[in-house]
Amino acid sequence: MSIEDFFPYYEATPFFSLQSDKRLSYCLYVPAAYHRADVAEVSLIVALHGTRRTAEGYRDAFARFAERTNSVVLAPLFPIGVTGSYAEAPEEAHNYKYLDYQDIRFDLALLNMVSEVRKVLDKVAERFLLFGFSGGGQFAHRFYYLHPSALRGVSIGAPGTVTRLMPEVEWWPGIGGVANRFGTAIDVEALRQVPVQLVVGSRDTETWNVRVKEGSWTWRPGANDAGENRVQRLKALRDNLEAHDIEVEHAVVDGVGHSGLDVLEPVFTFFEKCLGERGAS
Repeated sequence: MSIEDFFPYYEATPFFSLQSDKRLSYCLYVPAAYHRADVAEVSLIVALHGTRRTAEGYRDAFARFAERTNSVVLAPLFPIGVTGSYAEAPEEAHNYKYLDYQDIRFDLALLNMVSEVRKVLDKVAERFLLFGFSGGGQFAHRFYYLHPSALRGVSIGAPGTVTRLMPEVEWWPGIGGVANRFGTAIDVEALRQVPVQLVVGSRDTETWNVRVKEGSWTWRPGANDAGENRVQRLKALRDNLEAHDIEVEHAVVDGVGHSGLDVLEPVFTFFEKCLGERGAS
C-alpha cells in the first residue's frame, strides 16, 4: 500500500475540526507502525500548546519519539477568539488554561478529541499520556485533577499559575467548589494511581508573565501565593501533591529558560517509563 492509501492519517496530518465544536481543532502524528498488520494497539500522547498556540511545533517535536514507541500524537489547538475578539476580551488568550470559559469546557473538548480519533484510528489505546507546557501545563494539571482515569501519565511543564489540592481555597488557586463548578469531585486516591512529572528550566524565573493582577479575569484570592516565578510555583505544587501521598518526579533542566522544546528530553524519558510500566492500555 502507498502513502496515498493512508492519507490524511499518515505521519504529520492536517488540522481537523472537532466535530462537537468546530471552533476547536487538532492535528496528529500517526507513526508508520499504526498501519502494520502485526501491530494490534498503539499508545496515545496528547501534547498541548502554551499561550502562543504552537500546536504543530509540539506535534513535530514528538514525532521521533512517536515512531520509537509506536504512539500517535494528538496536538489540540484551542484558538484565541473562540467566543469574541482578543481586542474585546483579552482573557481569550488564557481561555483554555482553567478548563472552562463561557460556554466551553476545554477538558471535555479534549476527551471528545480523543474519542473522535479513536473512532477513526481504532488501534489507539483508550488511556493517554498528557504533556502540557506553560499554558498547557496549567491545563494539564487541572485536567489531571478532574480526569485521572483517562491518563496513563501526566507531565506538567512550567505552568504560570498552579492549583493546589486545598479544599479550603476556592478554585482555581485551590479546589474549593470544584464539584459544583465541574460536576465531579476530586478523587485523591485516583490521582495517586497516575504517574506525575513536573518539569521546568532552572532559569525560568521571570515574574512579569506569571503574576496575576488584581481585577483581571484570572484574579482570585491566593492567586500569587505559590511563589514569585515558575520554578517556585512548581516546587509549591510538588510539595502540595507529595503532602497528599502523590508520588512526583520533579525535573529541573539546568540552564534552560521558558522553552518547552528544551525540556522535552526528561519528558521523553518519563513517558517511556510510563509506557513500559503501565502496559498497552
